[in-house]
Amino acid sequence: MDGEELDDRFRGLPITGLPHGLRLVEARSRRSRRRGLARLESLPADVALHIPGTPSVHTFGMRFALDLIWLRRDGTVARIDRNVRSGRIAVCLKARSVVETRAGAADRFIAAGIGAGSAPRPS
Repeated sequence: MDGEELDDRFRGLPITGLPHGLRLVEARSRRSRRRGLARLESLPADVALHIPGTPSVHTFGMRFALDLIWLRRDGTVARIDRNVRSGRIAVCLKARSVVETRAGAADRFIAAGIGAGSAPRPS
């Protein structure tokens, strides 16, 4: 459901409002990057997690599948991995960051401007 309240783990992290009511949470701290979305029961369809400075992620401890939007240094899309299930390691050597959404939501974030050519930044 769109507009759902965010999990407490996102409290204090920068959140950028995107078109169409979408929200991008920025995982900047070591703790928030390490914790990511692991062990969450679900992720609202209108929320994504941006993890800067990494060409790889793992999905150990995930309770739902993810779409991964890999971004180059200039913020353009390098690749999209869809429906990545738990227990996987994903790598995109062309990427410098990744946006994690719940499976099936990547296209909404692309339509809202993620990957259009400037790295996501909190407002």
